[in-house]
Amino acid sequence: MKTPSGTSVGVDDPYEHVERCDHLTDDGRCRYAAEHARHDREFARERRADDLRCPAADPEGEWEWAECPHFRACQRSRECVRCGLEEVRLAHAEARDTRPLLEEHHLSYRDTPEADMEHEITVSLCRWCHAKVHESWARVDDDATPGPEAIAAREERRAREQAETGFETAAERFEPGDSDDGD
Repeated sequence: MKTPSGTSVGVDDPYEHVERCDHLTDDGRCRYAAEHARHDREFARERRADDLRCPAADPEGEWEWAECPHFRACQRSRECVRCGLEEVRLAHAEARDTRPLLEEHHLSYRDTPEADMEHEITVSLCRWCHAKVHESWARVDDDATPGPEAIAAREERRAREQAETGFETAAERFEPGDSDDGD
């Protein structure tokens, strides 16, 4: 599969990388039909007639994920799906100071301008795997490990994170006999 500009997305079938729809509740109901009925009244009416049951979530259901007009799946885990590199975010870092280790990678693009459904399917890739996938030679489902640059960036962030959480007692800050009142 390719992006609209022709670069690889690293998968043949984006639906193979979907665990569940973002609108699916834990009990198998469609949150979209319940919360956004005004956007698609017919869809909501059909789902309500079936107690909001998602026809794609049931293994014996009558739909596949691709058949749902409101399907969306955005990975929420904070690790690269290709190499497993974990995100380390710095609480006090300015956005311009640090580039995220993970980036969203869109797997699903409209096949043709006439397509009536466009599903959002995204996964997290570290920025190194993301570049490799878009350079057309790497696949999202490759068995990969984080590269040295990725590991170094993650460990540098972990060191900064640990330094931010450090705590120094007053006894450690002042020499014995020091006084803060100037004596």
